[in-house]
Amino acid sequence: MVTLKSPDGHAIKTFIGGRDDAFFNDLPGFFRSINYGPQYYLVPHAMMNQRELPIPKTLIELDGNTAFNFDKNNPNWGITVKKDLPKDPLVWKGNKFLKDANGNFRFVYSGKDAQAGRNVNTIVLELPMKFITKSPEKERIVRTWGESWVLKASSKADSIPDDASYSFISRAWAGATSASGFNNDLTKYKKVDVDGVPFLDAALNDRFDERQLANNIKLARHYTKRFGHLGWAFGPSISALGLGSCFDHGGSPVSVYKTYKLAIEAFPRVKKCFFQRVNMPDDSWNKSGLDIKPPRTFEIFIPNVASIDMDTTGTWPLGRRLEDQVATRFLSLFLDMETGCGGKKCNVESLSDQALWDKAPIVPKTPPNPLKNDKPFLAQFPYLADPWP
Repeated sequence: MVTLKSPDGHAIKTFIGGRDDAFFNDLPGFFRSINYGPQYYLVPHAMMNQRELPIPKTLIELDGNTAFNFDKNNPNWGITVKKDLPKDPLVWKGNKFLKDANGNFRFVYSGKDAQAGRNVNTIVLELPMKFITKSPEKERIVRTWGESWVLKASSKADSIPDDASYSFISRAWAGATSASGFNNDLTKYKKVDVDGVPFLDAALNDRFDERQLANNIKLARHYTKRFGHLGWAFGPSISALGLGSCFDHGGSPVSVYKTYKLAIEAFPRVKKCFFQRVNMPDDSWNKSGLDIKPPRTFEIFIPNVASIDMDTTGTWPLGRRLEDQVATRFLSLFLDMETGCGGKKCNVESLSDQALWDKAPIVPKTPPNPLKNDKPFLAQFPYLADPWP
């Protein structure tokens, strides 16, 4: 942990090293909700059609969906165990949600942290606002976008000098860290990852790299169709639990697998979701007391930059704090924010409310994802929890 000085004299706190993984999600549950084949079966990477399988996405298990329903005889399936990919197509021909003898649905989520006890390599930087803008008192919204690049193997080989005193590793590292070399010849590098709005890639981009654009307004039609596809999954699930959904599923008693070729066909069903303003659980997020309104749903995802309002606490969707359970908050976007929670307003934390699940006809009675990280975050830099031994 060191403090670097910029040419203008700004102090930049820097940490490089191992920390506890700050990602706390029930990943197997999420992949079960979208019937994601590679999480549960040995699927060759090239078999793109065996990823999100043509089975209705859902928050509640589908009656007879043996391709993905929880197997009590193989409880680690999808967690540490994968099955061989069957020769027969993985499909579902049922017409209702699964119920047990007591009339309870079964949740596809377990609420368990799939990353508990894991460490990650970490780079943490803390920048003063004056390093970013000359007017920090006026310019209070920071829009962030990240990219990861690696030096191609072919470029590493080309950069080896004839002088044998240079080692391959040191030369490659020098090339990878040289700002002038990186900026002058991007052909030597490969972009391996990008980061904009939290959860957008998995939720609406279908994890396609070509859709990871900062200026993503051109994808609005795709997002309309994708949101309609997800709405047919999560809308009926939400209604079955006695909650109100913003998605118009026409009273469907079960989740439906439906895709759209035209955005104009999906728009009438998703428009309420897209244009409703999200509710926050209380006013603590507005630390400045200014006239700041939470965004409408479409404003969260377009453009694809993490916009952090420095006059707020920066909690999602007004930024992203480590303690934010973004995956569960994303699901809340399918709730009717005005009257969906027993005739009352819902908010981004409604699905993290244990009281809601205690009353719901479902097992297990848990929020979809863990409410907290497996280790408490720190109140001081570098904020991430200490690594596990």
